[in-house]
Amino acid sequence: DYALKPYGETALDALKAAGYDVISIGKIKDIFDGEGITEAYKSKSSVHGMEQTIEVMDKDFNGLCFVNLVDFDALWGHRRDPIGYGKEIERFDEKLGIVLSKLKENDLLILTADHGNDPTHSGWDHTREHVPVVAFGAPIKEGENLGIRDTFADIGATVCELFDAEQTAIGRSFWNEIKR
Repeated sequence: DYALKPYGETALDALKAAGYDVISIGKIKDIFDGEGITEAYKSKSSVHGMEQTIEVMDKDFNGLCFVNLVDFDALWGHRRDPIGYGKEIERFDEKLGIVLSKLKENDLLILTADHGNDPTHSGWDHTREHVPVVAFGAPIKEGENLGIRDTFADIGATVCELFDAEQTAIGRSFWNEIKR
């Protein structure tokens, strides 16, 4: 895959323009062709990406850390390996516990996926199930159900609103629905 420059301004560009750090881990820099990124880390695996995330959390930065854990897709989903996928979830869950313990008072963690890739499905392509959006952190209400969103861009719109960065995204922020 060869990345193309985004056709317009992204939430990452808006955050960077507003003076925030935009740290990418994994292949985020590649996906956005470097646009809107202030610092980037390549990962060797999803576990390594989580370890890098934990290291970044120990740094003094003000902005967004955007992480892509590619092994769920590339190693286990496309190869239709549910056992490997399950073991990857266990490794992720172990590191997630560390991430959660490091969240500061105003930190917000959003977990999602860019598409489905059910390892029990036939064929090699991405699968089309809905993906979850899970938000966690002190600044948000517990147990809020956002329902099915119209677009993945709602996450970018929410991040822009959270940081009070000028938003040109097509999404609709859900920040007011989840904030305390």
